[in-house]
Amino acid sequence: MPATTRDDGTVLLTEAAGGVMTLTLNRPEARNALSPELVTALDAALTRFEKDDGIRAAVITGRGPAFCAGLDLKVFAAAGADRRSVGDLLRRFGRLAKPVVGAVNGPAVAGGLELALGCDFLIGGPRAMFADTHVRIGAFPGGGMTARLERAVGVRTAKAMSLAGLRLDAGAALRAGLLAEVVENDALLARAHELAGAIAAAKPELVAVVNRLYDENGDLSLDDALAAEEDELERWRSTQPSKWSV
Repeated sequence: MPATTRDDGTVLLTEAAGGVMTLTLNRPEARNALSPELVTALDAALTRFEKDDGIRAAVITGRGPAFCAGLDLKVFAAAGADRRSVGDLLRRFGRLAKPVVGAVNGPAVAGGLELALGCDFLIGGPRAMFADTHVRIGAFPGGGMTARLERAVGVRTAKAMSLAGLRLDAGAALRAGLLAEVVENDALLARAHELAGAIAAAKPELVAVVNRLYDENGDLSLDDALAAEEDELERWRSTQPSKWSV
């Protein structure tokens, strides 16, 4: 697919090339905080991502020193916008059938952390940092925080982050399993594209099934998860025989 770049009202840069869509949050002056315009642009980009069969994976990152500072409270208040659209968007990220790689270039705070948690996996630069400030500022976390953070780092670390304001730098996030890899900032986007490109080059039907199994099996007992995998294996063998099936 030839590369195409769009500037959606300047708040979101999108590019599609090699089966990978890149989404760059483009409000560096506001630390890429989510404004009504950015939420709308992201929602439209996700719709394109889902509908375009030529795009098989996505990368999301932030322009400037931050990944995403969460909800832009001042802009939402001034616009009289409905904040529920933000929660809807953040929850949508975790329900996409196609994989999304998060390239965390800087702080991911509150709703920005929820955005990161909606990705299938994350890599980060040395300046990556993760924090949940909802409780500290008296806001309820409505974008999947309490459902996803403990699955990513464990319930005790999640509680320390949400209730006591514990922050994880890149090294701590790597040790906690929140980051899959830490690379230098100048290599971050290239590495994210390399990983997303590997996904895009694989058989899309198989990627979708394996990705879904990981999402669903986390809530099952080991026996039930093994049974679910076996069921999908038999279905795969019956529809797309492969010598590589176990």
